[in-house]
Amino acid sequence: MTTSSKPKVLRIGKVDFAQKKWDELSQIAEVVQCESKNREEFFQDLKTKYSDITSITRTFPSISETGRFDEELASHLPKSVKTLSHCGAGYDQIDVQPFSDRGIQVSNVTAPVEAPTADTAMFLVLAASRNFLQGRDPTVKGEWPAKGKSAGAPLGHDPEGKTVGILGMGGIGRAIRDRLKPFGYERMIYHNRSRLSKELEKDTEYVTLDELISESDIICISIPLNPKTTGLINKSTIEKMKDGVVIVNTARGAIINEADITQALKDGKIGAFGSDVFTKEPEVAQELLSLPNVVALPHMGTHTYEAIFNMESWVVANVESYFKTGEVKTIVPEQWSLDLKGEPLV
Repeated sequence: MTTSSKPKVLRIGKVDFAQKKWDELSQIAEVVQCESKNREEFFQDLKTKYSDITSITRTFPSISETGRFDEELASHLPKSVKTLSHCGAGYDQIDVQPFSDRGIQVSNVTAPVEAPTADTAMFLVLAASRNFLQGRDPTVKGEWPAKGKSAGAPLGHDPEGKTVGILGMGGIGRAIRDRLKPFGYERMIYHNRSRLSKELEKDTEYVTLDELISESDIICISIPLNPKTTGLINKSTIEKMKDGVVIVNTARGAIINEADITQALKDGKIGAFGSDVFTKEPEVAQELLSLPNVVALPHMGTHTYEAIFNMESWVVANVESYFKTGEVKTIVPEQWSLDLKGEPLV
């Protein structure tokens, strides 16, 4: 196969660790690195040097090069584009509908993010429930034993007798459940866009959203960000929660109204908040971060060598799958019911 006859892949964003996988893909495809510096330049380049691309891959930080993948951007794509592959589980930077309308398959990364994100949730659940940082921080400052037992940290809570509610039981939500179960929580419930099969559900109880909100001692948020979930956790939903509830978010920051949760933390309605994500990263209100019952991480859920390598490799697998079968490996849920299958290209 000559270079000119190969399908073309436009790669937006850098590759950190999986260059070998890309080298392997280059045996069946021509890989073009995006050099556009901004959205306007990108639109122009789509008419010229990127005018015959078949597939696009993108990273989360690459939004600075192109802006959102929305209706406007979709309208500038050449008709040759068949797939768009995002390097991440959350693809809220992409408005799926305009790409579906053009017959473009959209894929994300699934399995590689599940374990590292769930591990992060575990840390946040334990740190928030046990007030570990409220003991650790003064200890580092040399304030123990001056502040008394456990450096003045308030008593925490064990899993005994507690109900964990998992909001979103996709792969990450199930990985969180499987990690939490051995700790001995009394009850584990979940809410999802649809009930899982018995095999996937295991012994977790399916409940309504209102039941999960009102019955959980700990709420783990693991749903995608979209217009329906933006601001889902707000003053109204918080009022329905148990006093002292612990909330952990490893999904997207904008699912939570940060002003409302800040006030609830100050009032004591929410006992503790552990989060790896925030609405306008990296800008986070200092008022929220400085609260003693907040455990905040700078979006570290997949911040490991293995996770990044596996995510980058998964993106390549999505592209390769389309070239060989006409279908990407992990098409996004919004497109599950659509017939977007193409013809194999290699």
